[in-house]
Amino acid sequence: MTAAHNVPDILSQEFAENPYPTYRALRDRAEPVWHEATRSYLVSRYEDVARVFKDKESHFTTDNYAWQAEPVHGKTLLQMSGREHATRRALVAPAFRGNELREKVVPLIERNARELIDAFRGTGAVDLVSGFASHFPITVIADMFGLDRSGQRHIGGWYRAFVAFTGNLSGDPECAAAGTRAQAEFAAYMLPVIRARRDDLGDDLLSALCTAEVDGVSMSDEDIKAFCSLLLTAGAETTDKAVAGLFANLLADPEQLEAVRQDRGLIDRAFAETLRYSPPVHMIMRQAATDIPMGKGTIPAGATVTCLIGAANRDPERYADPDRFDILRDDLTATTAFSAAADHLAFALGRHFCVGALLARAEVEIATNQLLDAMPDLRPAAGYDPAQQGVFTRGPKSVRVEFTPTAG
Repeated sequence: MTAAHNVPDILSQEFAENPYPTYRALRDRAEPVWHEATRSYLVSRYEDVARVFKDKESHFTTDNYAWQAEPVHGKTLLQMSGREHATRRALVAPAFRGNELREKVVPLIERNARELIDAFRGTGAVDLVSGFASHFPITVIADMFGLDRSGQRHIGGWYRAFVAFTGNLSGDPECAAAGTRAQAEFAAYMLPVIRARRDDLGDDLLSALCTAEVDGVSMSDEDIKAFCSLLLTAGAETTDKAVAGLFANLLADPEQLEAVRQDRGLIDRAFAETLRYSPPVHMIMRQAATDIPMGKGTIPAGATVTCLIGAANRDPERYADPDRFDILRDDLTATTAFSAAADHLAFALGRHFCVGALLARAEVEIATNQLLDAMPDLRPAAGYDPAQQGVFTRGPKSVRVEFTPTAG
């Protein structure tokens, strides 16, 4: 096992500006690399990251979430295993698939996308990050919870603090303190709402969680609060960066943008390729339960493993011409891209595959359709610079575009 000598540090400014040369160098090591600052082993090859995610022998656990996420969310699905995980997932999963998704959630997605677009469709210019993507999934999730608009005003700040806490690889004490404060404020707001909803059930996600029962197990107020906190963080962050990233990728290749504009059936392919090429989440951690041989090295029991999704998704051993964005590539299957059978790694794989993947797909598909309808001649604005930012999660800082205004 080696340390990352002669490879830029994943906490460096050089890495933050462009992580891909570092990912390439790490993959070339063909073994996990010890990273002192995060006290973890970096795993970068597709084969190895997929092995960690799909592990069925409990060689890799999610015990790391006890320190990475539990302080702000409470105990969630992320940390659970075995029967406890299966039961809890069965309690929440129905809200994110099938009829529940189509009949209850899709109308909320459509309305929130339309309202945000109405605010700029007549102006002829917008930053798709600050003017749409950074608000869109938060408002959708708040509406899924059945929160009133006064509650929604606070959610954005809590969400950003939660995201920063879970991605605080450098151990910034101010970031940690802000996450702890947000956790207390979110709990103080959310727990009374949950209790009130139990007394006056409605047709929303909170009510569904209050009444859900599997094998005699139901969710406590704290369980529901923890899941809401997790969904707000994991669900909003990924969709926010996916929408912005998808448009940045298409704007960089006008022929592919035009192909999607003409054939909306290609949106799934464009989203799947965005998840591979520029995933919203670049790193997911696990913990080794036993000594585990990997490549030319061994990960010792108890060690934290940082799975570099951004590196694995561009592994030339898995994808042809991996540094090219290509919505028609034949080594990525769009039809399975939003299921546990996905062949990209952006949603993880195996039993901890993202429970909200189909929600994200619906949000991105509806948002992309509505944005293309509102801006059929979409083009980069003067001074356009879709430079990406972020380490743990990553996406464009801005996507400034111009278009012919419409009345709506």
